[in-house]
Amino acid sequence: MKIFVTGGSGFVGSALVDRLVTEGHEVLALARSGASIERVRAAGADPVPGDLADLGRTDPTARPWLARLREADAVVHVAAHMEFWGPDSLFEQANLVPTVALHAASVAAGVRRFVLVSAASVSTGSQRRPVVDERTPEGRPNLAYSRVKLATERALLNARGGQTDLVVLRPPFIWGRGMATLGQLTETAEAGRFAWIDDGRHTVDFVHVGNLVSAMVLALTRGRHGGVYHVTDGTPMPIRDFLTPLLATRGVDLSGSRSVPRAIAAPLAAMMDRTARLLRRKTAPPLTNWLVSWTGRDRSYDITAARTELGYSPDVTLEKGLAEMR
Repeated sequence: MKIFVTGGSGFVGSALVDRLVTEGHEVLALARSGASIERVRAAGADPVPGDLADLGRTDPTARPWLARLREADAVVHVAAHMEFWGPDSLFEQANLVPTVALHAASVAAGVRRFVLVSAASVSTGSQRRPVVDERTPEGRPNLAYSRVKLATERALLNARGGQTDLVVLRPPFIWGRGMATLGQLTETAEAGRFAWIDDGRHTVDFVHVGNLVSAMVLALTRGRHGGVYHVTDGTPMPIRDFLTPLLATRGVDLSGSRSVPRAIAAPLAAMMDRTARLLRRKTAPPLTNWLVSWTGRDRSYDITAARTELGYSPDVTLEKGLAEMR
């Protein structure tokens, strides 16, 4: 197959490009900088100079790279602006607008399949069930990134699809060698600002980048049109049992970290979150509603649909992934 990939030089996208090239596919990778062009070319992909931001402009001559979509059998849209803080308008302009336009252009070009990498956090917020699947009502996410991801899913699912099948993947916390968020967690812990909620006993779910890539490759040919699939490692566990060995790969010891009861953390986060938004702060406060939801509430994702409809089987275990990072 010939596959058009966005975000091909990033953490997830580069792993996808490597896998596709290894399996003998032709890859067209959108690249917006000289460094990105060189990176995807070195991985064996055909770089397509362009920027998703072009899709927000009214001048069609600003996006000549869209013509390359006519060569593709499928599009895998990985690229996204991801931050844990910011107004909805920022993510709408950076993520929703270009995604809707890219999907429409793919339909017009006759692309057979469009795979959207969304986020499991679309149900993190008012939805408080400990286990959710694709049929669970999402509620209202408490993170702008996630609210816009959910709006993007709905926009594409309701759009005219022509002959283009749409498959949506929802990964939770993505981990593995090269992950950027590990550096942020390490910095927080080394600065003495890290704390568990309720001793880190709440269940979290996560997916290794290699397992997510496997799901994306499967979604190129499997899965029903309009199918939405949670993709995890299939091993939810207390957050302490996951983050402790993960940060240990960076030499960080969390064994002495303090703990805060959720009964105290939740109202404190609500106050900090609300105050920062009212003051239009550009950076997140130390504690937010989303952070309390992620670390202070049990949440895992049922991946039965991905197993049965995609044939998904997570092969990279926690032990194997950690060994690669050491």
